[in-house]
Amino acid sequence: MSTLIESNTNSEIDATMNINILYFASLADEADCHEETVTVPQSTSLTELYEQLRQKHRFSRPQSELRVAVNDYFAKWTDEICEGDSVVFITPVAGG
Repeated sequence: MSTLIESNTNSEIDATMNINILYFASLADEADCHEETVTVPQSTSLTELYEQLRQKHRFSRPQSELRVAVNDYFAKWTDEICEGDSVVFITPVAGG
C-alpha cells in the first residue's frame, strides 16, 4: 500500500481514505504495476489524486488527455471519491 500524504498531524491521519488504483496501457508501463492501493486525505479530488500519482510515477500524459472511471463507471474529474473506491485513469484508445 502506498501513502501519498506528505505531512500530517495525528488528527489528519484519522481523516484518510484508501483508494484502489488500476492502471492499463502506457500508465501501467510507467507505473510498473497494474494495481495499487493508496492512502490519501479524505478531501482529495480525482484531479489531485492523478497529479500526486503523476509525480510519483512520472506519468507522461497530462490529465487533459485522460478519462477517469470510479467503481466501473465513467466519472467527471469533479466527482468525489470515497473510502474503498476503485479508480481507473483511461488513456486514449485508437480505433478503426
